[in-house]
Amino acid sequence: MPINLVVVGAGLIGRRHIQLILESDRCSLSSIVDPSPAAEEIAKQAGVPLYKSLESLLAEQRPDGVILATPNQLHAEQALQCIARDLPTLIEKPLAHTLEAGAVICRAAEVAKVPILVGHYRRHSPIMMQAKSIIIDGVLGQIVTAVGTTLFYKAENEGYFTEAPWRKEPGGGPILINLIHEVDALRSLCGEIVEVQAMVSNATRHFAVEDTAAINLRFANGALGTFMLSDTAASDRSWEHTSGENPRYAKAHTDDSDCFLISGTFGSLAIPTMRMRRYLTEADRSWHKEMDKSVHPVEYVDPMELQLAHFCDVVEGKATPVVSARDGLQNLRVVEAISEAARSGRTLTLDLG
Repeated sequence: MPINLVVVGAGLIGRRHIQLILESDRCSLSSIVDPSPAAEEIAKQAGVPLYKSLESLLAEQRPDGVILATPNQLHAEQALQCIARDLPTLIEKPLAHTLEAGAVICRAAEVAKVPILVGHYRRHSPIMMQAKSIIIDGVLGQIVTAVGTTLFYKAENEGYFTEAPWRKEPGGGPILINLIHEVDALRSLCGEIVEVQAMVSNATRHFAVEDTAAINLRFANGALGTFMLSDTAASDRSWEHTSGENPRYAKAHTDDSDCFLISGTFGSLAIPTMRMRRYLTEADRSWHKEMDKSVHPVEYVDPMELQLAHFCDVVEGKATPVVSARDGLQNLRVVEAISEAARSGRTLTLDLG
């Protein structure tokens, strides 16, 4: 029997989940929850019932699992409804719109022993998994630095902000919407982030949230990182553009199209092109000597497709979430610290909770 899943929220990311479920041979879409008029046509095309609220759906049926793809501010309330009914849940990132709300979800899930998978889908990317394997194998030596960029232009005339005005208000903004993906990736690759500094600007869009940020990071292993973020920069130095994993984004077609560079004491790895530069022996380690050059081949598979397969395993009790509620909470803790560091101008030390 296929696994019956409900998608709550038929916006941009919700529609992607709906499409993947409809294409899957392991799970089926039992219904959609969304109060908007536009959702009526989406449900009709999918051939499933539409409910105006999660509460009304849960009063009538019990799915095997729930995918929450709603605005950040609704995650806590809806996640608690699912936890109370012992329903495995995939919560789109971020876990919640505030650290306090995220902590409530995390505690409730752990007490009830309900599996929560947070939608940091890049953890399922074959590129990211291979990069992590290379780092763990130690071929780069001791990790020293991590440099990253998320630079792209969100066109205001394409409906991104008008379709979801909350993206322009506190609880939205590229730090919480976009950077949290990078935080999760960097934590996976380089370890826990223990200290942050940041500067932000809204000088271009003039929204109530930032459009650009410059961030410094310290990792628990002593490595340092820098990150540039902007959703108003005419650039393709972002994971979406450089990885080619999402067909919605035009791929940056150059050999050096990367958005991460992880450097250690023996070598460095550019991601996602997987170009490695390293010294092969101790005697070779000098800035005067040429480094060995190699490229690790990568299989390109949609990480959201792999995430759905993993969620099916979680629902069936065959796996524990790769990105747990506590992982999602720590990612939220880091981005909130970045926002606070920008507001205060202080260096903030993080609680590893």
